Amino acid sequence: MPAYIARPSTVFPAHKVTTAEISDDIRTHHPDHPRLPAILRIIGNTGVNTRHFTRPLDAPTVSGDAGIGDRATAAFTDALDLAEQAALRTLATHGVAVTDVDAVITTHSTGWGVPGLDIHLVDRLGLRPNVRRIALTTMACAGGTQALIRAVDMVTGRPGATVLVVAAEVISAVYNHQDTAVEHMIYKALFGDSAAATLVTGQPIGPGLAVDTPADTYEHVLPDSLTRYRGRVDHTGFHFDSTKEALTAADDVLPGLLDWLGPRIVDFAVIHPGSHRIITDTATALGLDAHDTRHSTDTLTDEGNLGGVSVLRILERTHTAPPPAGATGVTVAYGPGFTTAALRGTWTA
Repeated sequence: MPAYIARPSTVFPAHKVTTAEISDDIRTHHPDHPRLPAILRIIGNTGVNTRHFTRPLDAPTVSGDAGIGDRATAAFTDALDLAEQAALRTLATHGVAVTDVDAVITTHSTGWGVPGLDIHLVDRLGLRPNVRRIALTTMACAGGTQALIRAVDMVTGRPGATVLVVAAEVISAVYNHQDTAVEHMIYKALFGDSAAATLVTGQPIGPGLAVDTPADTYEHVLPDSLTRYRGRVDHTGFHFDSTKEALTAADDVLPGLLDWLGPRIVDFAVIHPGSHRIITDTATALGLDAHDTRHSTDTLTDEGNLGGVSVLRILERTHTAPPPAGATGVTVAYGPGFTTAALRGTWTA
């Protein structure tokens, strides 16, 4: 029994920040950095022109000196607000009543809150008290795809279920001037804030991606990869660290992804926009060109790396210029330490 992924709805916060503004902020805070010219050159080559932050760039919880308590509270509060807006928008778009939602799957890795995003959304949206819940809180960039995989599992295991998937990330929370390594400077320019939501059902409620069986989902953890990407918390706030091996991590896992896909031709792909290199390397391995993955590249350019929200945003963009009915597509995302999550499906009109 197929699971159908409806068109997602993405919500962006009010503050649009340009790469030029971030470069100026780095110059102001790190005028004596020994690698400043190289850092600014690399930032200019990330391919990200703009991104949205929930707070102004000069806010204490972004480029200011706020501590971990204020940063955590701000990030979780802002993520929850965005998540609520995205969920309400997707329910309204598809004409689904809140009381018809049988399960909610949430993903976020920014901020900290107990109860979690799932419980808060039950309260804010007015979901049924007996709604099923899955809360993913450490998946980061792979979170959106992981949430869709869990939704496919739930729909195939519970025929007739309507599953609400919500991803929210306030990654501006890791914009921290205590981090001065080159990779940290790049992340200041790479990430953006957003939330997105979609519905996964056993019957189509519009065009979208149909995943035939749970066998059309893929999860993989690269051995000995704990430090390639990882989060860190101290008194100054949240931090996102990586090693030089992270630059080629996608190349290390692509053979396994291709083995899972088998000989079946892929017509289009939704590739997490971790960087231009990640998009290009994955597309090349899949036999696709720049046109086939333009929605991933456009997301990176206009909105940055949105973490777990990214694949939902790219799916939404795909609806604006969809592949033909029956085309085979794959959704691929990578996350810390180095994990791969993917779905294979068919575009239905």
